[in-house]
Formats: sequence, C-alpha cells, structure tokens
Amino acid sequence: MQSYPSYLLENAVAQLAKLPGIGRKSALRLALFLLKQDKEMVDDFAKALMMLKSEVKYCECCKNISDSDICSICSDESRDKSTVCVVETIKELMLVEQTGQYRGLYHVLGGVVSPMEGVHPADLEIESLIKRVAEGGVKEVILALSTTMEGDTTAFYIARKLAAFPEVSITTIARGVAIGDELQYADELTLGKSIINRIPYKN
Repeated sequence: MQSYPSYLLENAVAQLAKLPGIGRKSALRLALFLLKQDKEMVDDFAKALMMLKSEVKYCECCKNISDSDICSICSDESRDKSTVCVVETIKELMLVEQTGQYRGLYHVLGGVVSPMEGVHPADLEIESLIKRVAEGGVKEVILALSTTMEGDTTAFYIARKLAAFPEVSITTIARGVAIGDELQYADELTLGKSIINRIPYKN
C-alpha cells in the first residue's frame, strides 16, 4: 500500500481512481498535475464538472444529453423524423453521428436488459420509445444495439413491444459489427456501413 505525504493528496487520488480506466498510479499523476496548476485553472476544472452534473438536461424526446429541454438533433428540422435509431447509451449515439451516414432521430435506452446485473426492461427508456411510436409519424425503428447476448435480448424485447404497430418497419444494423461485439468499439467506417446496409429485424 503506497503511503502519501498528505491526506488531502490521498483523498484526491482515491476520488480520481473512481473514474473508469483510471488506476491509482494514473490518479496520482493527475492529482499531482492539478496540484501544480494555478488556482484559476483548477477552479474552472471543478466548476465545469459541477455544472455538468447540476445543469445538464436530458432531451424530453430522445433522452440524449442537452443544454435545453429538446436536444439539437430532435429540434433540427432537416432530420428525418420518421426514422428512429435506438442506441444503448449516449456514447453510441455520438459514435453513430460521427459516421455522418445517418440523418434520422435517436432514442437512448440508457443501457441494455441484463438480469445478472439487475437491469430489467422497466429500468430502461423502452416505454418512452413505445409511446413515441404510438404517437405516430415513425415509419422505421433501427435497433442499433451491441451484438451481445444482452443487446440481442433487449432488441428481442423491443421488437415484441413494437409488434403492436405493424405499419412500423423494424430493422437492425448489418452484421459488419461482429457478433459478440459492443457497438462502442466499432470503427466509424464499419458502423457507418452497418447503418446504411441495415436489414429487417427477425425474432
């Protein structure tokens, strides 16, 4: 166990080490870096994080993060509002956007069904998706979920719920994304082609 010359430094390292992908060595390096910066820089850094947590909003329509009640994608009149791409998290939404191959809207579930981890359909934004479809105007729902067991289970559940709307086409990304892969690790070219070459979803 590493000893620290200051409890304040040890506490800062402990907090930074809670971030994903940051071990205690990396946390120590970050803490020492921040310690060397001027107070204004550190204050701005801390303020940005506090504002992110307290002021960021979630789009009332698609659940994307936003500075306003409706995100910039949903409020963009040039987008195809008849197509909704269902993604697991905001990270995947950003990844699909970076491909430049999709001009419809999105719906962020907030995760995938995973009973082993205590995540059930009611914990996700599935009912809000069904409500969007029920309100009309949606012609296609693209299930752009990871090709893992959890992703496939979530897609199957959503497809069953959407069966009540036979006029809505349900598609899924082409298997350019390998089976068992998480969408966030797909490169932009592969993901872009998978979106373009999407295929009808089959239970």
